[in-house]
Amino acid sequence: MATPDFVLALREKIGHAPLWLSGVTAVVVRDDKVLLVRRADTGAWTPVTGIIDPGEEPAIAAEREVLEEANIVARTESLAWVKTLAMIRYPNGDESQYLDLVFRCSYISGEPFPTDGENTEAGWYRLDTLPDMADEMRARISVAVEGNAAARFER
Repeated sequence: MATPDFVLALREKIGHAPLWLSGVTAVVVRDDKVLLVRRADTGAWTPVTGIIDPGEEPAIAAEREVLEEANIVARTESLAWVKTLAMIRYPNGDESQYLDLVFRCSYISGEPFPTDGENTEAGWYRLDTLPDMADEMRARISVAVEGNAAARFER
């Protein structure tokens, strides 16, 4: 996975120490289907996820990540869920924890294709026949697809 330059610069100063980052999950909906990608690093099926760049608006980050990772133009519709994820320890020893903003997005154009090397597959999957995936990712999809007017917050 490509690590953003700003994270690499921080890692030069803090080494492997825990790093707090903001991320997005873009649940792109098209009729009764959702856009999924298969991660190159783990082989897991997920909606598109990514790190928000410094100064970037979160909704724009979600749209950018979808285009960069899956060749799909999408529009963010609503913020569905705000959640702090568990601390992650990467194989190189780096530790990060993410504030994840889950957005419901609508499809605008494009054909799914893994464009940036972070994923090996991209495609549309019916909501009733999703591939095997982590419960956490299924939960993100469910909350976004529900389409509630207000975002869900953990308590």
